[in-house]
Amino acid sequence: MGVSGSGKTTVGTALAERLGVPYAEADDFHPPENVAKMASGVPLTDADRDPWLDAIAAWLKAQDGEGGVVTCSALKRAYRDRLRRAAPEVFFLHLDGSPELIGGRLAGREGHFMPPALLRSQFETLEPLDADEAGAAVPIDGTPDEVTELAVAAVPR
Repeated sequence: MGVSGSGKTTVGTALAERLGVPYAEADDFHPPENVAKMASGVPLTDADRDPWLDAIAAWLKAQDGEGGVVTCSALKRAYRDRLRRAAPEVFFLHLDGSPELIGGRLAGREGHFMPPALLRSQFETLEPLDADEAGAAVPIDGTPDEVTELAVAAVPR
């Protein structure tokens, strides 16, 4: 989990490979209307996110104890609770970095529908993991390999 540009896809694919489990990219679960809205610089509403979260929850549930990695911003506790209802054993890794670090990454990113202008709204929406949530914060100021190592170490076996 984390804001756009935090490295979810890079770390998520590497983590799934290291753990030998399936990987899914949450961006692929967005209906076309959501992608168009974000591409035009308009933040999604909770209602916009409902079908997206339902699709991710269905994917998690389909893993049925076999394990898997799905990247998802999961910015609010309510979103994570919704995913947790479908897959009670889900463990969240919050890829955590400063707005400056992530903004710099977004400025250099090409070919993604999420414009850097929406980063501020994502940080305003972000609710870090609460102490009672299964998960861990992973700092992202290292290389992708270093961040992946921290993620692997954080995941319970």
